[in-house]
Amino acid sequence: MTVALFLDRDGTVIADAHYLADPAGVRLIHGAAEAVRWANAQQVPVFLVTNQSGIARGLITTAQYEATRARTEALLADAGAEIVQTYHCPHWPEVSGPCNCRKPGLGMYQQAAAEHGLDLARAAYIGDRWRDVQPAMATGGVGVLVPGIETPVDDVEQARSALSSRLHVADSLSDAVRWALAALGRALPYHSNSTPS
Repeated sequence: MTVALFLDRDGTVIADAHYLADPAGVRLIHGAAEAVRWANAQQVPVFLVTNQSGIARGLITTAQYEATRARTEALLADAGAEIVQTYHCPHWPEVSGPCNCRKPGLGMYQQAAAEHGLDLARAAYIGDRWRDVQPAMATGGVGVLVPGIETPVDDVEQARSALSSRLHVADSLSDAVRWALAALGRALPYHSNSTPS
């Protein structure tokens, strides 16, 4: 069983374009590739986990989602950053009924754990919404909220009120990954001249 990083996609790794259908619109957030490379260097597998209710709502097709997924992974790979796999939830409760995979549900994480031999209690859950962090509380892992321009104020307040040795609020994905790796016992050496790309 191994440690892992679970990163939200939209608003955390790529700019949130709201139901992104065109892969040409994929834009990596500054520092995202560097943060993933740091985890890769520590031999910590990185997974993307994303709610994609636009599929159930009829706003994007599965093929369009797959195209944006492939583009995201390709841009990261071009920057030397490896994603092991991306998991997505295509559901929207009002349309497709309840499911166990829509975050903060654990379905996507449990699937990754089963397929890749992961210990969810030794994983970090990172994203720009409270629902991205909540799985840490259910699994015993560590969670990091990275507030962005789309993060609701209530999400930030909720995270700050729950701060602990297992829960953190970071200014950037780079800071989030460094903190998470340290919390998981995989601390990185500090380089003052390290500049995220």
